[in-house]
Amino acid sequence: MPFVTKLTFESGDRHLLEEVVREIKADAARKGVEHKGPHPQPPDDIRVPQSKTLLDTGGEFDAWNYTVYTRTIEIVGHDEFARSVAGRDLPAAISVEVEVEQRRGQGHGD
Repeated sequence: MPFVTKLTFESGDRHLLEEVVREIKADAARKGVEHKGPHPQPPDDIRVPQSKTLLDTGGEFDAWNYTVYTRTIEIVGHDEFARSVAGRDLPAAISVEVEVEQRRGQGHGD
């Protein structure tokens, strides 16, 4: 029963995000690691209202708008590689979330 590690990368800097996931994909291919992705998700457009005062009585500045881009990569087995990717020193503009799931093969009853 292999473990599947799902890595979700998010950033407001799409070009930097693409560069990082491209490097990870190249490393996985070079080491013969079974992987899927990167899978792009639709970008999230975030709107943050900004008050002129702390008491919210002085009106608002224009809202701060930004876009968050997301890419996911699944690594099948190869726990050491998955751990090394999750522990990489990534640029501050990129966040990573790690999910580990144990998948059963077909024919295994619960």
